[in-house]
Amino acid sequence: MWCNLCSVRVCFLRATEVNKSFAMDFSGAMVWPIGCCYHRTPGSFLDPEMRAFLEENTEVSSSGHLTPEIRLRLLTPRCRFWQERADLWPYGDPFWAIYWPGGQALSRYILDNPDAVRTGSVLDLGSGCGATAIAAVMSGASQVLANDIDPIAGMAMVLNCELNNVKPFPILTKNIIDTELDNWDLIVLGDMFYDEQLANSLHPWLRKCSRTHGTKVLIGDPGRPQFLGHRIHGKLHKVVEYSLPESTRQENNGLTSSIVWSYQP
Repeated sequence: MWCNLCSVRVCFLRATEVNKSFAMDFSGAMVWPIGCCYHRTPGSFLDPEMRAFLEENTEVSSSGHLTPEIRLRLLTPRCRFWQERADLWPYGDPFWAIYWPGGQALSRYILDNPDAVRTGSVLDLGSGCGATAIAAVMSGASQVLANDIDPIAGMAMVLNCELNNVKPFPILTKNIIDTELDNWDLIVLGDMFYDEQLANSLHPWLRKCSRTHGTKVLIGDPGRPQFLGHRIHGKLHKVVEYSLPESTRQENNGLTSSIVWSYQP
């Protein structure tokens, strides 16, 4: 496995269009941010060829991670591309196809503590497979937006929403770090501090969101050196620590636990 951590017609992006930024609702309808709202357009769908590709090359999993309540399409050792050379995967690196430890911890915490999101608005930054956004919906959040820069992640999230029979939530596939945001009650992000440059962009942006709107921020991370050594760590309060299942430990170089942190600038 390899890992290092709009003038578009109104239809769901096909495989040849995946490099364009878009947003969509649960059915695949595209959503453009206008002012403070996300407006949906009707008549959209998940391209059958892309659906077939994702279904053929992922496996539905509800075990080996911290949230057996949530079923996800993931890359597993039984999938073709687990062993294939990375350059044979026809799209960008499928980081979304791994249920990373930080996301697992966030999702587990939200499922166990629904009051953290109930009736509130939640932005899931770097959503990946969409598990934390799905957990927020399951726990009663009134508004959820999933954000990931990879359009294929957005397509996979549609399938994962279907698997879990959750109500629709919008998915935005563009980089929103350093942009002006609406007033979200909670921002959640897992496994985002694996790169120093990204971490340096995240910290001031999260601080601004928190100070400007009073937005709460929860961060999930298994204790990667890049995270523990970053200056944001001095602004964090440990909320809960979870022991990782054995399969997750093996996939993450022996990391044994994952922590949910509250950001307090």
